Amino acid sequence: MFKEYTQYDALALAALVNSGEVSAKELLDAAVYQANKLNPKLNAIIHRFDERAYNAAQAGLPSGVFTGVPYLLKDLSFSFAGEPITMGSRSVNILSEKDSEIVKRMKATGVNTFGKTNTPEFGLIITTEPKAHGATHNPFKKGYSSGGSSGGSAAAVASGIVPMAGGGDGGGSIRFPSAWCGAFGLKPSRGRNPLGPNLGEGWDGAVADHVITRSVRDSAAMLDATSGAEIGAPYVIAPPDGTFLQAAMRAPRPLKIALQQQPLIANTVVDKEVFAVLEQTAKQLESMGHQVIPAEPNINIEQFWHDFIVVVCAHTAFTIDNIEREFGPAHIKNLEPQTYNMALLGRSLSAVDLVHAKHGWHHSQYQTGLLLETYDMILSPTVPTPAVKHGVLPPSRMDEMMMRSAGVLNKGFDMGKYAFKSGMIEKLSAPVLGKMGFTLLGNVTGLPAMSVPVGMSKKGLPIGMQLIGRMNDEATLFSLAGEMERAGLFTKPAFEK
Repeated sequence: MFKEYTQYDALALAALVNSGEVSAKELLDAAVYQANKLNPKLNAIIHRFDERAYNAAQAGLPSGVFTGVPYLLKDLSFSFAGEPITMGSRSVNILSEKDSEIVKRMKATGVNTFGKTNTPEFGLIITTEPKAHGATHNPFKKGYSSGGSSGGSAAAVASGIVPMAGGGDGGGSIRFPSAWCGAFGLKPSRGRNPLGPNLGEGWDGAVADHVITRSVRDSAAMLDATSGAEIGAPYVIAPPDGTFLQAAMRAPRPLKIALQQQPLIANTVVDKEVFAVLEQTAKQLESMGHQVIPAEPNINIEQFWHDFIVVVCAHTAFTIDNIEREFGPAHIKNLEPQTYNMALLGRSLSAVDLVHAKHGWHHSQYQTGLLLETYDMILSPTVPTPAVKHGVLPPSRMDEMMMRSAGVLNKGFDMGKYAFKSGMIEKLSAPVLGKMGFTLLGNVTGLPAMSVPVGMSKKGLPIGMQLIGRMNDEATLFSLAGEMERAGLFTKPAFEK
């Protein structure tokens, strides 16, 4: 077995395969060993197909930038032909008949996929603790959240099972777990990566799929391979000037960076340790020749969270209805209370409510665009706190009882509209939304955003910082991240602690 497996990133592992120094089977042996050793403690991988991966290694994987590199996919939006997809649900169990477009492109790089990673039901909350598969543990501290909704992928990367894994981001779901697990995570610009063919967009353009990695260059090289419009794509953006990999390997020009300190969710408290890392990162960037100046987007935070909730609830209702229509009622018979209630809320909304919310999104897009006329990017914490213990973010038993009651009461009157008007939604969603006070901006605006692993708490938990770039400018983000990585600012992964 290749004992030095965890010492290399994905590009370096592929180079060893291409030179003949190591075989794809030997890399898979190493990944399977790591998974067998670590996953019982982490619960990052919820479905394995090792034999299929060994057969692929023997038959010959596609010749590409990542030939032979062991790989995992989040069990949510990535359809992998011949394997089931559960979306983190006790009810959903759909056999994928074909690869989704992004999976086709990932396969063409030569990665060798051998499993699916854990995710909360439908990716709706930012901790990976689904009732279907159980909680994924933070690789730095057992009993603590790995974040979500790509928590399984982040834990698998940070622990050394794989050098990179597929993830998706609708409200911070790549950046959030990357920050809490000490990995690098970039959400691409809206339209950069495909979501089809079954979907044109997710959550009205908020969702973007990509990867979580340990190195900046791996993320850049994968985006080079997967980006570009597909047939019927609702968003088409210009290709980069050069490659993202080239951008990651060169120093950026001196940048003017806005320092965002205020979360966009009311009553959110930023942890003192997180603020300290923010200040430290700002000083480090200034020492590298960049300007960092306090500046905030002019956004109505009370309206901001409400508009996001409206869109997500409407799409949750659609997702459930669509699954029932295509695959039958058995696949939605045992949904978690929070999922059921978000769908209930979604059904209570009108088409006009949805348009009002999207109009609010436009205001946020415009105001952020005005800020980025002056600044090259925005620096903020990724998450207001380090990772929390399991059980803090999912609904409590009392909250779940309230949610079940709402389902019963809804038969008598429109409980969804009452919940919005009464403030019940704000109360129930506050613990989760507060943690998304910085990441949501990238999803609502569609701007590219990344989390860089640059700090540690006193408890030994990672702290990530977020940088949001201008639309269609992942290249500058990669350049800055690469510069920070080469300067030694990135913290060590869990397996090196």
